[in-house]
Amino acid sequence: MPEPEGNRLSPQGVPYTDLPHIVNVDGLHLFCRYWEPDSQPKALVFVAHGAGEHCGGYADIAHSLTQHGILVFAHDHVGHGQSEGERMAIKNFQIYIRDVLQHIDIMKGQYPNLPVFIIGHSMGGGISILTACERPQDFAGVVLIAPMVQMNAESATPFKVFLAKILNRLTPNLSLGSIESKWISRDPKQVEAYDTDKLNYHGGLRVSFGVQLMDAAARIKRELPNITWPFFILHGDADKLCDIGGSHLMYNETKSSDKKLKVYEKAYHALHHDLPETVESVLKEVSTWILERLPSPHES
Repeated sequence: MPEPEGNRLSPQGVPYTDLPHIVNVDGLHLFCRYWEPDSQPKALVFVAHGAGEHCGGYADIAHSLTQHGILVFAHDHVGHGQSEGERMAIKNFQIYIRDVLQHIDIMKGQYPNLPVFIIGHSMGGGISILTACERPQDFAGVVLIAPMVQMNAESATPFKVFLAKILNRLTPNLSLGSIESKWISRDPKQVEAYDTDKLNYHGGLRVSFGVQLMDAAARIKRELPNITWPFFILHGDADKLCDIGGSHLMYNETKSSDKKLKVYEKAYHALHHDLPETVESVLKEVSTWILERLPSPHES
């Protein structure tokens, strides 16, 4: 059981006693969101957000699922949004995976025998892949929106990887530059919303964080030949933040018999926040794919 909460405050100064949250193994409070259907839930969907953002940006996806009787839940990863932890700093990428499994276990305890899905975007896609690899039998399917499968070729040349690992030992807090928000969406309103969202992290990405992403991508590459669980990847071919080559690699290298890759022409990184027609398609595709994998009433 977690320790008494006392006067623990979120990074924004709100008492955690006033916020939905879980306490992870390290004693850090993680802010949670729950989108519940009006009827008895027929499935659970966990959403893993990307680097530097928070789970509040997934309300549209959540609402498209709750109207079909699906309970959607999420938390801000350690060091993100309204959760505790040093901003955008992680000692080991495995902490993200561990926390996701903890949250899923809590919800499975409340809603036993329901199928569980994960939706992951960007870094959250990488988290989702490794989470499903850790407990493949636990998941009915994984949806990946522009997932981090491999590092961009130009930013992860052998020399740059070598240099990053040297710098990580010498100056782990050195900034590599920030996320360029103009590549998140083709919709200027969405870019502006991202830039003005105070829960997003707008600072520089540290060398130490970059090395954790590299290590996670290397781990994913090793896991690909062992993957047999159902997955659906959606990726824009103009994505400059997560290499679409990684999505093609995952589709081609995995042994899953139930797998799908949908490419959106000219679309940017956050497909669920791109141009309205793209967003509409993504919401419909994601909800349809999950609904098709639910057991029929007489099976459950």
